Amino acid sequence: MKAVMYNYHTWIPYQKEEKLVKDFEKMLKQSGFTIVNKVEHFFERQGYTGLWLLAESHFAIHTFPENNKIYVEISSCVKEYFNKFLEMLKESEYEID
Repeated sequence: MKAVMYNYHTWIPYQKEEKLVKDFEKMLKQSGFTIVNKVEHFFERQGYTGLWLLAESHFAIHTFPENNKIYVEISSCVKEYFNKFLEMLKESEYEID
C-alpha cells in the first residue's frame, strides 16, 4: 500500500463562526469522515481558529474578520471522502477562490 495524502485549501468570504462550524461539521460527516476531536479558540478581540481531528487526517478553519476572509484547509488519506467533501463545498453557498 502506497502512502498518499490529499490536500485542499482555499479562501472564502467571512461568515459567523457558529454558522461555519455547523455547516462544515455537517459536510464532514456527510462526506464520510469520522470526527475524533475538535479544538477551538476564539480570539479576544475577534477571530476564530478551529481544528477537527479526523480519523482520516484533519480539517481547519482560520477566520480573518478584519479582512472579511476565512482560510479553510482539509487533508485526508481517503480519496473518496476527500472528493465528496470538495463536491459539497463547491455546491455550498460558500464562494471559493
